[in-house]
Amino acid sequence: MVFFFYGVDSYRIRQKVNSVIEGYQTKHKSGLNFGRFNFEESEALDKLKNFLDSCSMFAEKKLAVADNLFAANKEEQEEFIKYLKSSDVLKTQEKFLVVAQELAKSEERKSKQKYILKTSADLFKALDNKTVKTEEFDSLMGAKLEAWIKKEAESLGAKIDTRAVSKLALFVGADLWQMKNEIGKLASFAGSKTISEEMVEELVKAKIENDIFKTIDALANRNKSAALSLLHRHLAQGESEIYLMSMLAYQFRNLLLVKSEIERGAQFQALPKTIKLHPFVLRKSFEQGKGFSLPALKKIYERLLELDIAAKTGRIEPRVALDLVVGEITG
Repeated sequence: MVFFFYGVDSYRIRQKVNSVIEGYQTKHKSGLNFGRFNFEESEALDKLKNFLDSCSMFAEKKLAVADNLFAANKEEQEEFIKYLKSSDVLKTQEKFLVVAQELAKSEERKSKQKYILKTSADLFKALDNKTVKTEEFDSLMGAKLEAWIKKEAESLGAKIDTRAVSKLALFVGADLWQMKNEIGKLASFAGSKTISEEMVEELVKAKIENDIFKTIDALANRNKSAALSLLHRHLAQGESEIYLMSMLAYQFRNLLLVKSEIERGAQFQALPKTIKLHPFVLRKSFEQGKGFSLPALKKIYERLLELDIAAKTGRIEPRVALDLVVGEITG
């Protein structure tokens, strides 16, 4: 029997594979009929075939895990496909083969392929069919991401309020590796207390500090190509257009708040008392605000909210909304 776990969410793919291995090892104690094969290493296919085809002196089922199969050269992938079709591994209940593969989403709107496969299109087709048990791990967004955050906090024995969950989802997004670390840090900090929105604001380094800040810089410099390139990089990593719209709206709201206070005559040193933001985010918002007038920031923020609602309600394609934002700001 063959299992194919794939998608952009490498964290949940890893969790799934570990779960399968743990379940197998609970039933089969010897450990001699479990093998893991990394196709970034030489002769991985030969080792995999020898493992699955050899006779065992123990009355145990076999479990093989193939990692990074899509990184193998074209010839080795073709040999794997031939082996898959000619061997009994697809039919037998005595051998289990798990193929785990992180994939990047395609940015090409007209492409029929959801993922960037390069030389692995035939391999993907061979694995993504009815004879293989497949499970796709797409990026968690919205309610699914928030449910995951709550469950992860509970697994650590921590309590977390609804606003803190929403702020974590906004700050970190679909990167579950970072999210797990942030939740662990918050749980340790909170102790017996409930994780609050204020704790998230204070302790979590927002993902917005990375390419979103660079995108705002590009927009302030009216560099359309750079802004689009940065946003498309996020999309290739599995983040949705809706998520990026929300992040842009969040940061332009920060710029608007800071700019409004400065226009009223406030000194930067006094801003932490009136604007509750992470010090780094506050400093960056102050610097980026210099690239926009207050009326321009108000107009951009209102437009972002308008397009965000339109995209969420299906009145406009999310990718079109994102491109419109960039075009209108830099035009």
